[in-house]
Amino acid sequence: MSTTDLTGLAALPLPDLSGSFPGPFPASPHAGGIEAHLGQWLRRFPLLGPPEALGPLCDIVAHGVARTFPTAEPDGLHLCADLFLWLTAFDDTHGEAAAASDPARLVRRIWDCVHLLADGEPSRDAGPFDEALRDLLVRLRTRATTAQYLRVTGCLRDILLGSLWEAHHLAEPEHVTSHDYRAIRPHTVFARTLVAVAEVVLRYELPEEARRSEAVRQPESAVADLAGVLNDLGSYARESAKGVPHSLNLITLIARERNCDVPTAAAVVARLGEERAAAARHGIGELATGGSAPLAQHAAALESIAHSYVWHIDHVRYRKA
Repeated sequence: MSTTDLTGLAALPLPDLSGSFPGPFPASPHAGGIEAHLGQWLRRFPLLGPPEALGPLCDIVAHGVARTFPTAEPDGLHLCADLFLWLTAFDDTHGEAAAASDPARLVRRIWDCVHLLADGEPSRDAGPFDEALRDLLVRLRTRATTAQYLRVTGCLRDILLGSLWEAHHLAEPEHVTSHDYRAIRPHTVFARTLVAVAEVVLRYELPEEARRSEAVRQPESAVADLAGVLNDLGSYARESAKGVPHSLNLITLIARERNCDVPTAAAVVARLGEERAAAARHGIGELATGGSAPLAQHAAALESIAHSYVWHIDHVRYRKA
């Protein structure tokens, strides 16, 4: 393993990904245009209050999406960027500390979103999050096939359910096992949603038989696990700096289960990241040579999704507490 001296990460060990996803990673030439579009979209739908939060958030979303789908055309990139800005802003605004202090309020907030996901109309007192989600769903329905639309909206419901699960357990994280946490983490880190969105943005569709196959499911799971590990390693120091005594983070859970200190637990998590990265690398390689264009496209999408999560770890959003 390697250690990286990044402010905010407190020199916690990070996975050595030089053998699996070494970088540098391709990026879309449209990153600047994505960021400008996000600024315009936020003026239509003011999802975040503090102006100082907008710059870093728009930057990480724009440049992250540019690395997630480097070959996509602008309309698809804008849809993806708006969706992930919405998800991140919703989590920042209604999840984490706000949810822990008032889970019932989060339930009511999520119900409005679920109502829209079920093709309901916005309520009379709909706020910016409802209006923005409605805009996203209209654009998604226009671009996606029926099956793709249902897969993406199903993933969004899973994220909202994961937010409720986290809110329920934030007050007493000692009741959460690392096994249970790892099962839900691919949804709350948005990785499963990115996999579903890939087919919409890049305009391909896997045959259902291939989608259910182990050849597809294995690298998807490995990439999603890697995303969760990297996010937990990157966000641990920021959460600690905010004075959060306990958090739903794999490092915290491993430290408690193994009765070890934080650096030791972080090393365990980093090794897990290396293992999942190696599994993803192998599975993506197998999928790329699977003999069909959709499988090769899906392999390329999974690789670039992994690239984006590796890139995220060094962004100022994680380096600044």
